[in-house]
Amino acid sequence: MSDWNEKIIKEFRENGGKVGGHFENSTLVLLHTTGARSGQRRVNPLMCLPDGDRYVVVASKAGAPTNPDWYHNILADPNVTVEFGPETFEATARIAEEPERTELYARMEALSDAFSEYKKISGRVIPVVVLERT
Repeated sequence: MSDWNEKIIKEFRENGGKVGGHFENSTLVLLHTTGARSGQRRVNPLMCLPDGDRYVVVASKAGAPTNPDWYHNILADPNVTVEFGPETFEATARIAEEPERTELYARMEALSDAFSEYKKISGRVIPVVVLERT
């Protein structure tokens, strides 16, 4: 997964936030977090929903039964950096609570059928994270 992410990150940065392949025509962010255990900076490409001055991402881990590492990182330190298109900015990550979580997840499902599939196969309530500029 690391090599796959690195290719997407490289393509994202070379093309002002646009990538091809699996994420062609998708809106992505690069989410920078601090490792909860290691303290090292991590970067993950994620599909997002721009929503005014905030960005919504989903901790789906492609429908895995556990949350992704980046989610655990933001629980430990919600101060993140976001790359969106050619712009980089600081943000605070917060976990959406109900009913906001369900409404935002439905909006992500409207962007990609994959999120509906992830919901079916994961066996968990998939967290929705809101990234708000600081």
